[in-house]
Amino acid sequence: MRTAVLGLGEAGGRYAADLAAAGLQVIGYDPAPVTTPPGVVRAGSAAAAAAGCDLVIGLTGPRAAPSAAAEAAHAMRGGGCYADFNSASAADKRAVERAVAPAGIMMADVAVLAPVGRGGAATPLLASGPGADFLAGVFRPLAAPVDVLAAPVGVAADRKLLRSVFMKGLAAVALEASAAGRAAGCEQWVRDQMAAELGPGGPALVDRLIEGSVAHARRRIAEVTASRDLLRELGVPAEVCEAALGWLRRLDDTEA
Repeated sequence: MRTAVLGLGEAGGRYAADLAAAGLQVIGYDPAPVTTPPGVVRAGSAAAAAAGCDLVIGLTGPRAAPSAAAEAAHAMRGGGCYADFNSASAADKRAVERAVAPAGIMMADVAVLAPVGRGGAATPLLASGPGADFLAGVFRPLAAPVDVLAAPVGVAADRKLLRSVFMKGLAAVALEASAAGRAAGCEQWVRDQMAAELGPGGPALVDRLIEGSVAHARRRIAEVTASRDLLRELGVPAEVCEAALGWLRRLDDTEA
């Protein structure tokens, strides 16, 4: 199968490398000077990467997603699947679907449910939309648990944002407790206490919550903002989202 990955950052690069290692022909595109993963052919544009592809995976970020999808869709093989893996709102995902529909391409709204750096192509996925079954047929043989929802584009995105309320809220708790421990001169003790409460994988989870927030603050601001907006639409208080946004914005300012 000829597959393209648009966006070769941390997640896209790992997906591209794993798909190539599994025997798929993988073409990658990223306008940034990032490393080309092993086994991946680098293309100079989204259209060039997608030319003749059966599957295109979009990890461009929500802002660039519709334009990248439109460019790729017209170059893909008819009846193929464009799978948007970005963490984004349902409205953002539907904008991507509108971009690929004129080319007769199926859209899969895909929610990634764990860190890709940990599981690679075997990372659990949730998918909705007309291309969800196609996407599952590619990733299940790679050991990825794929939960297919018999629902339109946008439903998987909303589920991911609901999950993010918990995961990014938990990260905010870890950041705040760690900062308080640091100010009191006992940061490691506080981190050990959090880790013990989280079970056998607690130490690694605490590290990932804190370090991942520092490394990806800007991207997570967009994700948590979308989660907050979804909660407001549902009529649910969004105090945890607001608290998480406060910590992420502080981290983003520090990095800037």
